[in-house]
Amino acid sequence: MSTIEAAVGLGSLIAVCGFIVGAIATMAAHLNAVEAAGAAARAHAIGVDYQPTRGEVTVTESGGLATATARVPAPLGERNHSAVFPVEVP
Repeated sequence: MSTIEAAVGLGSLIAVCGFIVGAIATMAAHLNAVEAAGAAARAHAIGVDYQPTRGEVTVTESGGLATATARVPAPLGERNHSAVFPVEVP
C-alpha cells in the first residue's frame, strides 16, 4: 500500500512544482509588461518608435498625455499594464 501513497504524493509534488514555475513565469511577464508600457509611453512622448520584446503595445494620446497599454502573454493568463507620460512640445 505504500506504493500507492508514494505515487499520489509524487504526483501532487510535481503538480505543485509545475504551478510554482508557472507563477514565476507569470510574474516575469508582468514585469515585462510594466517595462514595455513605461518605455513605450516615454518613447511616444519624445517622438521615437518603440518595439516591445514580448507582447504588444498600444499608445494613445489625449490632452497632452501619452498612454501606453502593454499586453504580454503568460502561462496563467495575459498580463496588462498601462503607463502615462506627458508629451513633450517642441
